[in-house]
Amino acid sequence: MTPFIGELVGTMILIVLGAGIGAGSSLKKSYSNNAGWIVITIAWGLAVTMGVFAVGSVSGAHLNPAVTIALALNGDFPWSDVPGYILAQMIGAILGAALVYLHYLPHWKVTDDPGTKLGVFATSPAISHTFSNLISEIFGTFVLVLGLLFIGANKFTEGLNPLAVGLLIVVIGMSLGGTTGYAINPARDLGPRIAHFLLPIPGKGSSNWGYSWIPVVGPLLGGSLGAVIYKAIFLGKATGALWGVIGLNLIVLFLAFFAGKKQNMNKNLRRKAA
Repeated sequence: MTPFIGELVGTMILIVLGAGIGAGSSLKKSYSNNAGWIVITIAWGLAVTMGVFAVGSVSGAHLNPAVTIALALNGDFPWSDVPGYILAQMIGAILGAALVYLHYLPHWKVTDDPGTKLGVFATSPAISHTFSNLISEIFGTFVLVLGLLFIGANKFTEGLNPLAVGLLIVVIGMSLGGTTGYAINPARDLGPRIAHFLLPIPGKGSSNWGYSWIPVVGPLLGGSLGAVIYKAIFLGKATGALWGVIGLNLIVLFLAFFAGKKQNMNKNLRRKAA
């Protein structure tokens, strides 16, 4: 198995088990319908654990473009391998989502709400607010990457790393995931969202492309920030990348703040016109 196939298979396992709990807890006439947030967060953590156990020895089991880029920024992964890893992660995520669709095939038709069907595949905000939604994804992925680097720095966790990583995902979901559904992984959101758009799901509605940039840009920014902050504070190696990543985060947040204000103004104008 090559690292490319490893990332593809590992991400596919992640999505099969992660989106699988989304389908089981959301779609009608599933025995696990309404399983609840605790079950969902634990299942996502175990999904990551299984993905890491499966391909960790082959590819390092990044399973997440934000992690791949963060490790490259940290000097722990070659930049030349980044595009191949991200491509493999995206393909694996799309395939995993397609398998979940097939597994729950008769349940799509008996589930009426289009938003529920989209929620199986992709994240959405509990309260739509561009600026704070972006902050949530940045901060969640910042904590994820810091946590991964903390785990990797401790030799006593060797052999238990996949379990420790899974527990990290669980606690992020329980603590920080209630605002946006904690994508914290561009492939985890964008790959299944593409699958939702392409698959013949009965009554599926919109794939909500207007929101889709937040669970992609936010994790990339937050993961990069986690990597350079770890390197500067915990390793004492502040580089120009630190200020570049901080500056980029501030610029994007600034633009998101004004984009959100403009959206709200347009909504208010439409309401008045109606």
